Amino acid sequence: MEELNGPIAEWLSGIGWSQVHIDWTTKIIILAGIVILSWGAAKLFRGVVVPALQRLSRSTKATWDDYLFSDHLMRAAARLIPPLIWYMLLAAAFYDMPQLLDLLRKVCLIYLIVAVLLLVNAFLDTLHDISTQHETLRNRPLKGIYQMIKLLAFCVGAILIVSILIGRDATAILAGLGASAAVGMLIFRDSILGLVAGVQLSANDMLRPGDWITMEKYGADGYVTEVTLTTVKIQNFDKTITTIPPYALVSDSFQNWRGMRESGGRRIKRSLAVDATTVRFCTAEELAALHRKGLVAEEAAPDGQPVVNLHLFRDYVRQYLRRNPEVHPEMMQMVRMLQPTSEGLPVEVYCFSRCTEWVAYEALQAAIFDHLLAVLPEFGLRVFQRPSGADLLQMENGKWRMEN
Repeated sequence: MEELNGPIAEWLSGIGWSQVHIDWTTKIIILAGIVILSWGAAKLFRGVVVPALQRLSRSTKATWDDYLFSDHLMRAAARLIPPLIWYMLLAAAFYDMPQLLDLLRKVCLIYLIVAVLLLVNAFLDTLHDISTQHETLRNRPLKGIYQMIKLLAFCVGAILIVSILIGRDATAILAGLGASAAVGMLIFRDSILGLVAGVQLSANDMLRPGDWITMEKYGADGYVTEVTLTTVKIQNFDKTITTIPPYALVSDSFQNWRGMRESGGRRIKRSLAVDATTVRFCTAEELAALHRKGLVAEEAAPDGQPVVNLHLFRDYVRQYLRRNPEVHPEMMQMVRMLQPTSEGLPVEVYCFSRCTEWVAYEALQAAIFDHLLAVLPEFGLRVFQRPSGADLLQMENGKWRMEN
C-alpha cells in the first residue's frame, strides 16, 4: 500500500504542498479515486453488461430469463459493486490507521449485507412474477412462502449486522437467541402459523387465487384475491373485503366452488309445491287433450290403466329437461317427489346447467320454473300457496254476495 501512497506524497511535496497536510491529502485523493472507481464500475455494469445480458435473454425462447435480467433485479445487483470495491481498496488509504480501517470495513460489510438483502428481496419478487406467468404455478398460493423466505433472510441479515457491530461471531448470537425463542414464537406466531398453513394449502391444493369460497363463520362469500403469509383476502359479492388468517382455513371448514367451475356444470336443486287436493286420475278425454298439445306421449296410459296427473307432469318435466340445450346432458337429471308437508307436495327438479356464471345460471333456473309454473295448470294441478289477506277478503265478499 505504501507504493501507492509514496508517489502521491512526493507529487504533493513537489508542488509545494505543506508536509503537515500531505498525509491526509494523500488519503483523501486515494479515497476519491476509490469512490470514482466504484462509481465507474457500477456505471459500466449498468450501461454495458446489463444491456448485453438483456439482449441475450431476449434472443432466447424462454421468458424466465427476461425476468431474471430485468432492470429491477439488475439495479439491485449493481448495488453490490461499490461496497465490494471499497472493502478491498480502503486499505490503500488507511493502511497505517488500523482502527479506522476496521471501522470503515465494518461499514462496508453492513452496506454489503443490506445490498444483498435488497437483492434477495428483488429476486423473490421476480420469482413471484415468474410463477404467476407459469401455467402450473399461477394458481398456487406461493406469495406467503416468498414472504416467509424474505422474513428469514432479513432475520439472518439483522443477526449478521449485530455480530459485525459488536465484533462477535454470529453463531454465538444465535446461541444466545435460543433463550428468547419463546418470545420469538409469541411475536411471530401468526407468521409461523401462516407459513405452515400456506404449505398445507399449497400442497393439498385447497385454495388458489381466483377461487370462489364460502366461509360463513367469517362472513366470507366471494373470490380469493390474495394469499399472503398472514392473511387471505376475499372480495365478497357486495364488493367488501374479508380477511381471514391462513391457519383458519386449515383448522376450520370452508366451501370451495372451484370443482363446480372445473366440472362445467352448476347444480339446480329447487322444488315446486303442488296442492295435494289437485292430484287425481286423468280421464281419457284429458289424456287425449294433453297428447294433442304435445305434453304427453301417446302411450301415457298403457293397457288402459288409470294415470295420475302428477305422474304425467313429472314425466313431462323430465322430457323438458332432456330437450333443454342449456341443461347439461351428461350430468344427473332427476325429477322426484319429496316428503309431503303441510305446505303441499314438493316436486324437486335436480339437474345441472351448462353455464357456471352466476347471472346466466340464475336466468336459466328462472326460465325453467317460469315454464313449469305456466304448464302446471294444463295437467289439472295447482301450486300450493297459503291464503293471503286478499284471498280471505275475496272469499268473504263472495259469501256476502251469495247471502244477498
